[in-house]
Amino acid sequence: MSDRATRAAFAFALFVAAFAVRAAPTDSFPGAAAAYLVTVDGVPAFAAHPERPLPPASLAKLMTALLVAEAAVGDAIVTIGPGAAAETGTRLGLRAGERVRASDLLAAMLVASANDACRALADWLAGSEREFVARMNARAAALGLADTVFRNACGHDAPGMHSSARDLSALADRVLAQPQLAGLAALEQRTLRTLGGRTFRVRTTNAFVGRIPGVTGLKTGYTARAGTCLVLTAEREGVRVIVVLLGARERWWDAAAMLEHGFDFANARPPR
Repeated sequence: MSDRATRAAFAFALFVAAFAVRAAPTDSFPGAAAAYLVTVDGVPAFAAHPERPLPPASLAKLMTALLVAEAAVGDAIVTIGPGAAAETGTRLGLRAGERVRASDLLAAMLVASANDACRALADWLAGSEREFVARMNARAAALGLADTVFRNACGHDAPGMHSSARDLSALADRVLAQPQLAGLAALEQRTLRTLGGRTFRVRTTNAFVGRIPGVTGLKTGYTARAGTCLVLTAEREGVRVIVVLLGARERWWDAAAMLEHGFDFANARPPR
């Protein structure tokens, strides 16, 4: 290579490196979480450790919901099995042998994060939770979620169970592309009924739905290992902001600030 070509190649490399530094998301909220990511229309704007693998808690239910929606189960009837009835943590209190519409179970899982509804769908759709988890991991691989491994359908702490803020942001995009899931995630509450007549009224676990302008969902999570987690989505004037927090220190305060910072970032962009 000639000296001129060498200098040109070196100059181009410096340009690329400088652009990468400018384009890289900055950590505007140091210490807010073990990892976080804020994207604006799919572009990373602010982040800390977005590829760090961490326990996802109930954010794992986003993949469960995606697989159920992609299976187009509609109002199929699900019989609650003993595994679902024995689920722990947040739950409706479903009983083995009860029959419930799949659409109602999906709503209970996304709106109220009900573990028994989640497990019932997993067992019913794949025949067992183990087989369903295999489907979750296969779908994660197909979506390029390289930092994600599932060990159960609902997000319980388990060895080797992890995801990242980057992967969960990409998964959120997929979930929002499903009209049924996007509609459920934006609900403040919903009434569900078993076919035997038992009634449940569930309320969203997302403190911002119906209270912060433009918020469309999406999912909360908590376990002892994961701490408080959140995927928060909002749209205003055609701009979508997604906030992912894993192991958050002050989940709601920081998420609110990150959300507004994301829209400020969008407004500061030069016109296209």
